[in-house]
Amino acid sequence: MIVKAWAALSLRGRLFLLALLPLLASLLLIAFAVRQQERDLATREHALVRASYMDARRTELKHYVDLAVSTVKPLLGRPGGERQALQLLSSLDYGPDGYFFVYDLQGHVLMHSRQPELIGQNLWELRDPQGRPSIQHLIAQAKAGGGYVDYMWRKPSSSLLAPKLGYVVAIPEWHWMMGTGLYLDGIEATMAELERGASKNITATLLWVGGVAVFGIALISAGALALNLSEHRTAEAKLRALARQVVRSQEDERARLARELHDGVSQALVSTKLLIESAQSDQASAARLQALALQRLNGTLAEVRHISHALRPALLDTLGLPAALQHLAREFDAAGGTHFEAAVLGEEVGLPDAVNTALFRISQEALNNAARHAKAATVRLTLRFERDGGLSLDVADDGSGFDADAVQAVADQGLGLRSMRERADALGARLRMTTGPGEGCRLAVTLSASALAAAA
Repeated sequence: MIVKAWAALSLRGRLFLLALLPLLASLLLIAFAVRQQERDLATREHALVRASYMDARRTELKHYVDLAVSTVKPLLGRPGGERQALQLLSSLDYGPDGYFFVYDLQGHVLMHSRQPELIGQNLWELRDPQGRPSIQHLIAQAKAGGGYVDYMWRKPSSSLLAPKLGYVVAIPEWHWMMGTGLYLDGIEATMAELERGASKNITATLLWVGGVAVFGIALISAGALALNLSEHRTAEAKLRALARQVVRSQEDERARLARELHDGVSQALVSTKLLIESAQSDQASAARLQALALQRLNGTLAEVRHISHALRPALLDTLGLPAALQHLAREFDAAGGTHFEAAVLGEEVGLPDAVNTALFRISQEALNNAARHAKAATVRLTLRFERDGGLSLDVADDGSGFDADAVQAVADQGLGLRSMRERADALGARLRMTTGPGEGCRLAVTLSASALAAAA
């Protein structure tokens, strides 16, 4: 399907796609690379922010607990000191969700400033939604010398379970586990905001890439449109010029035929008519006059054959292109001056009428140009049937040649070279001309086997 669509495209369409597809592929690769790089950068940024946040929170918690320990330490050993310490700790807080809690080492709640309904309860068997014994972990960490514990706890401000980072220490004198904690749902909100920001940045970058792609496509389309318009105007100008040349050529050919018919055929027929009339009125000279009239008629017939052959050689239809080219070369050679010769190489095969006509006209024009302009001693025409089924026509002379840079200008202005090129293009053939001052001239037309098959 893709191959058929590609084959159906014009040359301009193929060139447009060949210019557009690499641009789109490059932009897609750039967009993919940018997206991956930004995602990797956002992932690293999130990791750094989380690590920095957690380090700061751990340091903050340790400072809070150290402050609480220093507050209750003077009360150790005093009568009623334990009760005073619990009152002091219940009064310490830092924000709506920042508070201290105290448990004994068996899991009984001794003080909880935000959830006083828990005081006196034994929460040793309390477990979070994942089944982890939260209080047992806190007490175990306190007995081990103190430290940090991650667990789930209900947030006082929202009454919802939230991840929490706690720091606990043991007060051996009173058999306490004392600590505080910070809820971590804030950092999750911060990470979500960073993720939204990164997504916005990626989207903006992709939009920029898309904008560049649209701009590039617009530029290519504008360039292609301008090129098409320019070529269209050039083609129209060439077509108009060609039409004028064709019309002029037709008129010239009609004038030439009119002159030849009037000066040659018409005069010969008038002379023959007079001879016949004289023979009818002069019986004594009738035989001589009739013979002379017959001679004039034969000459007239030869003149008519010459004119007819110039318009469309009968040999081309009856014997084919090789015989017609050899006859054409003999006609030019008979004119004297330059020696013309034709050769046919390879195994001859039947050719389509379009190929016969086009190659004959190209040969006729090439030999005519050589006869008029080449000043050559020898002009050789070679028709070669290739082994691969192709065909080549070669016309070479040893004349003065001309400036190769002027060939294109001549081809654009004159009908001869242009008509040869257009006939070759119509067959799908390749026409090449090699020439230079003092180097002679060589015209080569090559048809592949596929071009011959397409012309059939």
